[in-house]
Amino acid sequence: MKAVKAFGPAFGRGVVRARIPILIAVLLLLIPAVYGMRHTRINYDMLDYLPADMDTVIGQNELMEEFGKGAFSFLILEDMPTKDAAALKAKIEEVGHVESVLWYDSVLDLSVPPEILPEKLYDAFNTENATMMAVFFDSSTSADVTMDAIREIRSLAGKQCFVTGMSALVTDLKDLCEKEEPVYVAIAVLCATAAMLLLLDSWLVPFVFLASIGMMIVLNLGTNRLLLGEISYITKALSAVLQLAVTMDYSIFLWNSYNEKKAVLTDHGEAMAEAVSATLSSVVGSSVTTIAGFIALCFMSFTMGRDLGIVMAKGVLFGVVGCVTVLPSLILLFDKPLEKTRHKSLIPDMKSFSAGVVKIFPVFLVLFLALIPPAYSGYRRTNGEVYYDMADCLPEDIDFVIANAKLQENFDIASTHMLLVDADTSPKDVRAMIREMEKVDGVKAVLGLESVVGSAVPEEILPASLTSILKSGKWELLLVNSAYHPASDAVNEQIDALGAILKKYDAGGMLIGEAPCMKDMIETTDRDFAVVNSISIAAIFVIILLVTRSLTLPVLLIAVIELAIFINLGLPHYLGTSLPFIAPICISTIQLGATVDYAILMTTRYKSERTRGASRTDAVMTALSSSIPSILVSGFGLFAATFGVALYSNIDIVGSMCMLLARGAVVSMLAVIFFLPALLLLSDRIILHTTWGLGAVRKREKS
Repeated sequence: MKAVKAFGPAFGRGVVRARIPILIAVLLLLIPAVYGMRHTRINYDMLDYLPADMDTVIGQNELMEEFGKGAFSFLILEDMPTKDAAALKAKIEEVGHVESVLWYDSVLDLSVPPEILPEKLYDAFNTENATMMAVFFDSSTSADVTMDAIREIRSLAGKQCFVTGMSALVTDLKDLCEKEEPVYVAIAVLCATAAMLLLLDSWLVPFVFLASIGMMIVLNLGTNRLLLGEISYITKALSAVLQLAVTMDYSIFLWNSYNEKKAVLTDHGEAMAEAVSATLSSVVGSSVTTIAGFIALCFMSFTMGRDLGIVMAKGVLFGVVGCVTVLPSLILLFDKPLEKTRHKSLIPDMKSFSAGVVKIFPVFLVLFLALIPPAYSGYRRTNGEVYYDMADCLPEDIDFVIANAKLQENFDIASTHMLLVDADTSPKDVRAMIREMEKVDGVKAVLGLESVVGSAVPEEILPASLTSILKSGKWELLLVNSAYHPASDAVNEQIDALGAILKKYDAGGMLIGEAPCMKDMIETTDRDFAVVNSISIAAIFVIILLVTRSLTLPVLLIAVIELAIFINLGLPHYLGTSLPFIAPICISTIQLGATVDYAILMTTRYKSERTRGASRTDAVMTALSSSIPSILVSGFGLFAATFGVALYSNIDIVGSMCMLLARGAVVSMLAVIFFLPALLLLSDRIILHTTWGLGAVRKREKS
């Protein structure tokens, strides 16, 4: 921080002198940034972020290498004559990247009367008013070409056809995201503008802020293609909104500092140079905790956290750079209009309010202690009540959700697993394994060469088109239809039972598919939650320790924000709402990193007042009254930028995370305003003994 302070004055003067070249340079950089932003690939498949060394991921790769199969879907056709279904199957087989289509005519010609088909085979593909086909693709689940194939199949089949599977899910998710994301940004901008118009002292300055922050958002998103190649849809949906909300503080710091300097300096350029110097020191210290929170996400083995962490850490860095280069240049460029549009701030003087809070501080200490048990209990229970099935985050009227309902309604199938069994395993053992698996709770059918034709039909006389679908030189492929939904406790127990049977007959066999992958995701993210929490708390503790040079203050500050996190993440349990699994992991880290700044701001002023000779009570009162305006503007800015998106979004994972961020901003703001002053008053004597630089205060009060 000393180096930053020493560098600040020269940097501030340089920015003022080069303000026009800075704006020209940024405008030119926006051209490649827009190109990069538009050409960054978006990944909509959450299972793609599982660690590469997991058996389910290895199995998916084997399926692609040995069978040329990646994505998999069921097609449900209702009230369609057999000949029309056969004609449709032939058309679907011609769709690009469709590797094969498995239906009962893959085994026997349609001229054979259905009555003499093996009962298991006929029942697996038909009900009274519906028939089902299994479609395999030669591309991965979330590949662009797979999604194009899903759309083409839907257009070929019309309203009588329903397409299930992860590829159908990511196709609908992509279409919904692309429709909603521009609206997210518009809502965030409008709500943030409204908050700033109300809480700041100029009608024009919010638009200057938005211009500066908007440029930095585009530069951040534009570099994703160069640094990452692709980002997740959650990162794309949230990054612009989060960057706007989190970095708005820095613009407010500069604006307030500039106004303070103008009050004593007639030269506005000189005032801005000093404001930039002062702001540089403030925002560097403030941004480090936020960056640390995002960087902690990079330690998740579920690599979607790394994706979001890198993009947002980068976004905060761009926000800092924009605040001390682009924003000062824009403010000086529009200096006269900004002066003409000034108005009185709506935030009243907070001295009386602060005196009242300090006067009854024991009440807030009692409330602080009383809230810990229920908040922590709710927080722990919420973590155990999250959902992992991405179908649950989509609206009920979307094509994929309707198709899944049709699959369950007509065939009582909620998920399908795949088995890769060594091709050298004897047919007798495979049939024995199938019989055991079909006795497992929730298993509707196990479909493979042996199961559909039985022991009476030699494999040699089967059509090559069928054997090539289900057998390679290395593996035999079997499908297990389950009545249990992915990510449910029932299906996870079923997967364990099926895995044990598989290993009994083939130690190297693999159980793959959506539900097994989700089971791995549950186990992976459970570990990630503990790791990320520990790393973020430890990193931010060290940063606060270095900033405050105190052993006690980091404990107090983190305790206040952690209670706010417990309250925020505990409320879903008490309200009876379920969260997507990724939300608690990300929100606990982001809320800590983004809102601990409120506590640092107040604590820094408290230390300064104590050093100047103010009493314990006066120091806390002054720190509170001077900090509340900045905390309110910052907190309501974060709330405004996320709350509107939360109300609008039809994608629950986006809506839930934005609602948690909005509520977290308000809860953290209230916790800092009411609980931190009480803790500072209670711990003042300990703080004096454990904080570097307050020794003189301690000696003075002893004498």
